Amino acid sequence: MNKYPAWKYAVIIVSLVVAFFYTVPNFFGESPAVQISGLRTNKVDEGLQTRVTELLKTQNLAHEGVRLEGETLRIKFTDPNVQFKAKDAIQNALGEGYVAALFSMSNSPAWLAKINALPMYLGLDLRGGVHFLMQVDMKAAIDKAVDRYANESRALLRDKKIFYSGITRDGNNVLVRFKERAEADKGLKALTDQYPDLNIRDANVGEEIVLTLTKKPETLVKLQEAALQQNITALRKRVNELGVSEPIVQQQGLDRILIQLAGVTDPTRAKDVIGRTATLEFRMVAEEHMSAGSFERFRSEPAPFGTDKMIGASGEIVLVRKQVIVTGDKVTDAQPGFDTQQGNRPKVDVRLDGAGGRAMTLTSRENVGKRMAVILIEKGKPEVLSWPTIQSELGATFQITGIPTALEAKNLALLMRAGALAAPMEIIEERSIGPSLGAENIEKGKNSLLLGFALITVFMVAYYSLFGVISVLALAANLLFLVALLSMLQATLTLPGIAAIALTLGMAIDANVLINERIREELRSGMSPQMAIQAGYDRALDTIIDSNITTLIAGLALLIWGSGPVRGFAVVHCLGILTSIFSAVMVSRGIVNLVYGGRKKVASLSIGNVKWDQSANAKPAKA
Repeated sequence: MNKYPAWKYAVIIVSLVVAFFYTVPNFFGESPAVQISGLRTNKVDEGLQTRVTELLKTQNLAHEGVRLEGETLRIKFTDPNVQFKAKDAIQNALGEGYVAALFSMSNSPAWLAKINALPMYLGLDLRGGVHFLMQVDMKAAIDKAVDRYANESRALLRDKKIFYSGITRDGNNVLVRFKERAEADKGLKALTDQYPDLNIRDANVGEEIVLTLTKKPETLVKLQEAALQQNITALRKRVNELGVSEPIVQQQGLDRILIQLAGVTDPTRAKDVIGRTATLEFRMVAEEHMSAGSFERFRSEPAPFGTDKMIGASGEIVLVRKQVIVTGDKVTDAQPGFDTQQGNRPKVDVRLDGAGGRAMTLTSRENVGKRMAVILIEKGKPEVLSWPTIQSELGATFQITGIPTALEAKNLALLMRAGALAAPMEIIEERSIGPSLGAENIEKGKNSLLLGFALITVFMVAYYSLFGVISVLALAANLLFLVALLSMLQATLTLPGIAAIALTLGMAIDANVLINERIREELRSGMSPQMAIQAGYDRALDTIIDSNITTLIAGLALLIWGSGPVRGFAVVHCLGILTSIFSAVMVSRGIVNLVYGGRKKVASLSIGNVKWDQSANAKPAKA
């Protein structure tokens, strides 16, 4: 007899129950909502929750609750018109320190959320939103690196007291000129030790010895990769200002970045936020031009030669030298705190990487007691965030003091941690998808899946009778498992994902067709029904596994090397292969064993036009 052990039935039942609870949230739908998040150091807490609740009550804006979730505040509504009014009212009341963004919240019960049973995220093509493709200016990244090498080389040679006649740029090369061979040899050794990632050539040009510093090809590739990743990191932090849940910010090719913000209905604001090209710089203040401790006389006058005129955080005029000491991509960490040795005054603890630490050490050693400016350049407009005095020689770790308030210290640390773009970018592709089009795509995708499932059901029941019904039940379990897995993983469902689900249905039923046909073959060969069931499942298993493994390999290749919609298709495809094997083999056999396994004698199997009859001397009889 064909009987499953109790533990296998337990596995099937537990799997079905868990899958049910994690699939259910996808059927409750969504309600319009507003999500509030803080910018910089502005916190979202219970105080803000009370403030927003009172505001909505005053404005007579009906809602279904104000919920504090992590670092965001979410308000659910029943009417989209009220949602839009509430968003404007909240944004106007809270000001620029907070972002009120349109959002959609699941209607599933709170107890499901407590077990992390959440609906799948819907992609851009299903929910609507904005899509940007950004091109990173790699030439600018290389130019910045070459300028940095030139400045660092100048500081290094001065520190080593090596006499040179000049340092200039020639394309992507840095040329260091010497008049004496002894000094050139010392310079060659110092630069080689300092920069193992550079090729340094020594040549005589006229009466001078010229050292040419060139980046190695592998170093150039690493620089471009680092610039791309730095920009991706900075962009991810910027889109948080939009209050978007699960934004997609990922690499696209060698020098492009894909950004998809599902649910965003204001593409102009999104473009403004992610299109920023902020950079962070440390420069020395040109104190030699100060009179009476101020640069105010230069407000209406041009900046002196070798300096730049900038505006401070409080509107004051600050003159800084053109030479950049360290840029923001060298900052690895920045944390606000209080200086206990200076009466608990606010400070920021800064940590630089190796190259940044060396540059800071060499510059600060010669400028103790002078001011250094921390500059944020955004949209071509520089702003001096702070210009504290250098108290002692600085290294890779140092403090910025002289900050008036703790809030300003937190803001400065946050800006420094967020980092600067390693290279400028421009938007080369922009696309906006309305929510109505997304809803239409969802409806069409759902209808296509239901129609496909219905046609498969009709065919399987008509061709395989009771075994066809069992196959359809196993197929339904497979769909349940797949949706549950996508929900557990909080995967983003897109139109290609829906196509992958439809493909999974066809592949899953194909496994059941193999099993059913194998059972029919065993019946035709004269095997008894119980033996035919056992042999059919056992002998079809190898074929099912082999065919699914080869398909899984192709899916993994798409997942590893694909991008965008291709990866979305591959994720659903690979998960569907795993769930189809489990449902086609284990679930369907469990149902078959419930139907036939408990019988000592089985006269026939309802599996289409082949039935086994004991009176026919173990030969199959045509139905």
